[in-house]
Amino acid sequence: MRITNSMMLSSMMRNMGKNLSRMNSTEQMLSTGKKFLAPSDNPIGVSRSLRLNTEVANMEQFKRNAEDALSWMGTTEMALENLSDILQRAKELTVQASNDTNAVDERKAIAAEIDQLKHQIINIANTTYAGSHIFSGFKTDKPVLASTGQYNMTPALKASENIEFNLGISDKLAINITGQRVFGTINNGKTINDSVDATSDVASTHTPQLIAVFDQLVTDLKADPAGNIQGSIGRLDIHFNNVNALRAEVGVKTNRIELTLNRIDDDTLNLKSLLSKNEDADMAEVIMNLKMQENVYKASLSGGARIIQPSLIDFLR
Repeated sequence: MRITNSMMLSSMMRNMGKNLSRMNSTEQMLSTGKKFLAPSDNPIGVSRSLRLNTEVANMEQFKRNAEDALSWMGTTEMALENLSDILQRAKELTVQASNDTNAVDERKAIAAEIDQLKHQIINIANTTYAGSHIFSGFKTDKPVLASTGQYNMTPALKASENIEFNLGISDKLAINITGQRVFGTINNGKTINDSVDATSDVASTHTPQLIAVFDQLVTDLKADPAGNIQGSIGRLDIHFNNVNALRAEVGVKTNRIELTLNRIDDDTLNLKSLLSKNEDADMAEVIMNLKMQENVYKASLSGGARIIQPSLIDFLR
């Protein structure tokens, strides 16, 4: 095959274009710090980056869920702690009132404080977190107790209405406690002497057992002669122990959420490290390659200058 100057020139231009394209890609890599900018640069690497970025986004969402759950549990713990303090104070007053030497006026003064404690229990029952009532199950827009102390649930609140947060893949945690688990209920002929009924559904016709205990105590204190004040001490103990058991449950879940947050932080750090290894360019290697490609391009320019069409003057020399 006959080689012409035109063929040599075309081959030179094609090869110089390739050299210039490689140098341009390396310069972009140097300026961006990334191994690839488009899917066509490295389809496998882009696919891996998409998968890793999705995992990082999931971890960040799980972290937001865990932090939200932790705040919810903190609000619940505070409410239960306040309720425990109220029950402790109510027991102290009840023990004081059970002394036979107390006059009617003294017992009425104690009854007035017990009544105020009852209203404070109603306020605690309707505690909210970020606008959601924490003891109302799925009906977070409704306060669990009315101002009269009755349940305020229509339709009925089920004990199984657990609000679950996703803390990871296949990792869910119920972060709420329903009202009947805290305050009990009087239903189907049961009396306030029973243990706390934490499983029955409660509706607007049902009375919280804890509120009934306080109402009965106020009635006994105001009576002359006094009613069965001594019996209220045992009832208060039942609810005091129940609240403390719920506080322990909240504490266990809080610890689990904190451990989950630590795991999420570790997983996120590991994923970002893998993402960096997959995407980020090695600057030392990139600079070395760029210098090498610059030398190759300069050499190709120098060689290309020699491939010129001979002129008539060259033949007349």
